[in-house]
Amino acid sequence: MKRILLLFSTLALLAPATASARVVEIGTPAAAATPSCPGSTSDPCEAAVRVTALQGRMTGGRENPYYIRRDGYIVAFTVQLSKPTEEQITYFADRFGTTPQVRLSVLRRGDTRKTRLNYRLVGQSDVYDVDRYLGSSPTFVLDAPLRVKKTNWIAITVPTWAPLFAHNLSNANWWRSSRAKDSCKEPKSFDQFAFEAFRGVTTFGCTYHGARLLYTATYIPDPKPTVKED
Repeated sequence: MKRILLLFSTLALLAPATASARVVEIGTPAAAATPSCPGSTSDPCEAAVRVTALQGRMTGGRENPYYIRRDGYIVAFTVQLSKPTEEQITYFADRFGTTPQVRLSVLRRGDTRKTRLNYRLVGQSDVYDVDRYLGSSPTFVLDAPLRVKKTNWIAITVPTWAPLFAHNLSNANWWRSSRAKDSCKEPKSFDQFAFEAFRGVTTFGCTYHGARLLYTATYIPDPKPTVKED
């Protein structure tokens, strides 16, 4: 109940500007996916680590599900977290940071063929520790809504590690990461870090198929004008 009340409070702050707008959950899939952890010997636990990532497609969903098609605001985001074993938590914590963390990022992509894999960080939420929420789907209401513009993209950033990853899916599911093209595979991929330099530009050089990052964003598009301007 507290989560819902907080969300309504945030929406109320935006009411004068968005009174006739609808609330949209960006990234809601047509088909559910189960996080990989705790997994098994033949199907091991996997987590997102030190990365800013953008889901390009999901099974049964529209292409580019995290693309902003109208100016508006992001007021909250939700992550679906698995519940790793204590041994798995220790493994990730020892290598990538004691506390699993997430934050939401707003990106602007390059507009030429040469720069289409380059993204500029134009907005970012606070960092949220998620160790208390493993095995659940917490929603984080933003203290300050993120302004988004048409053509922006909504990505998830994992400064340390977070078990919000589903794998062994069809190749219709794919995502891109903020890693150089020569650092897509282990161990080089583990030497990369999340994209957190505001207004900076980085290349999303690695594309992975058969997996999904389990996050959604609560988006309020600006209302459409009802009176034509002279």
